Amino acid sequence: MNPNNTLYKRKLYDPGAPNASTGIINGESSNVLNWDDTRYSWAYPMYKNMLANFWTPFEINMTTDVKQYAELPGHEQEAFNKIIGLLAFLDSIQTDYSQKVAQYLTDSSLSALMTVLSFQEVVHNQSYSYVLSSVTDKKKQDEIFEYWKHDPVLRERNDFIAEGYEAFLNAPSPKTFMESIVYDVVLEGLNFYSGFSFFYNLARNGKMVSTSTMINYINRDEQLHVNLFARIFREILHEYPELDSRETREFVQKTFVRAAELEIGWARHLFKEPIEGIVLEDLENYIRFMANKRVNELGVERPFEGYRKNPMKWIKIYEDVNSGKTDFFEQKSRQYTKVGADNGFDDL
Repeated sequence: MNPNNTLYKRKLYDPGAPNASTGIINGESSNVLNWDDTRYSWAYPMYKNMLANFWTPFEINMTTDVKQYAELPGHEQEAFNKIIGLLAFLDSIQTDYSQKVAQYLTDSSLSALMTVLSFQEVVHNQSYSYVLSSVTDKKKQDEIFEYWKHDPVLRERNDFIAEGYEAFLNAPSPKTFMESIVYDVVLEGLNFYSGFSFFYNLARNGKMVSTSTMINYINRDEQLHVNLFARIFREILHEYPELDSRETREFVQKTFVRAAELEIGWARHLFKEPIEGIVLEDLENYIRFMANKRVNELGVERPFEGYRKNPMKWIKIYEDVNSGKTDFFEQKSRQYTKVGADNGFDDL
């Protein structure tokens, strides 16, 4: 199979094709979803895991965070705002990208997984609005959601991802599809993590714990998303052996090296004024460590020599995605109670 051939969208239905697809892309499929008759044995367990993570931001009481936000030092408040603005941008384009990916996945079970993923990205985006509507006024919210357009450092790193996606959308082929997945793993598996570390650091200092709880839920979702896209990447290499090449491995490594450089540049820009509890050198090494981890998950040799151990060991307990909703925050005394759409404002 030629990896540069046209990539075709999945048919709405095909009575002459089997329910279990004949290929991950450009295959044949009836498009009828039968979870007991799918091409990939890992699809249904992943579906159940994604459903088990279900949550909404309305579950989280923001009362204490509202009070603490106003008391954050100016540079911490600015970092908080900019990171929320960044995450809103990333999850917005991710929602659209994942929906477009779903159109080309032949197997109906993978299309279903991508639909769940897209829904979760919408929930993530709504959670950022929920946080901001709790702690700021509408004028400030609008300003924060415009950051990605005007901050040159942020714009450069965001353009890097968007251009990787657009190369696939403008000329869909097995090769550009595969390459766009690498950018996806950068977005979901690397670009979030310096921002996540900021919120987790606030939490371990007893600040903005409810926001950090929400970030932990998002983190758990993103881990599953990375796993899904990494599996799709490896299946494409299996079904298109021409793509399982040194050129592809070098592309993955170079993409992650550049992504790590941009992420480190963003961290230096974001934390020009030191943040209590975050050592910038450790954060930079953590970014290289995460880049190595993601490249390895794609089945490619790590691009950074060394960086095999997490230099920010304290973050592990916050990132743990294997404990369901009994996460770190729920094991501590914290301000987490299920509330309605009023954000808990009746308690102010």
